[in-house]
Amino acid sequence: MSAPRFPVSIKGVLAIDGRIPLLLNERGEWELPGGRLEAGEQPEAALARELFEELNVEARVGRLLDCWLYAIAGHGEVLIVAYACTVLRGDGLRHSAEHKALRLAGPDELEQLSIPGGYRRAIERFMRGT
Repeated sequence: MSAPRFPVSIKGVLAIDGRIPLLLNERGEWELPGGRLEAGEQPEAALARELFEELNVEARVGRLLDCWLYAIAGHGEVLIVAYACTVLRGDGLRHSAEHKALRLAGPDELEQLSIPGGYRRAIERFMRGT
């Protein structure tokens, strides 16, 4: 029996003016910014690259918040790794063509949004500082 293999997606939780940037994907879910780990790339470097590509933000990648397998209907599973991040510079926040929309969500708005459970957990840990 061969060992399972999963794509790895590195995600970041960061705050801009006290709100969390979320991106709307093609499945109608709000997700954290980030993306696929490329061959030979360290997770922290991948996330810094993805945050710049997806949000036009330079950030420092901090502590690990959570890690889980996420099942995408019809596409298998993806290993998601979420880190806390700090914005260093963010001139002209925008979203890339990979997503339908960008939203800066305040803590009181998160409950009403369609956000997968693992992302919610990572955001809660970020906001608690744990």
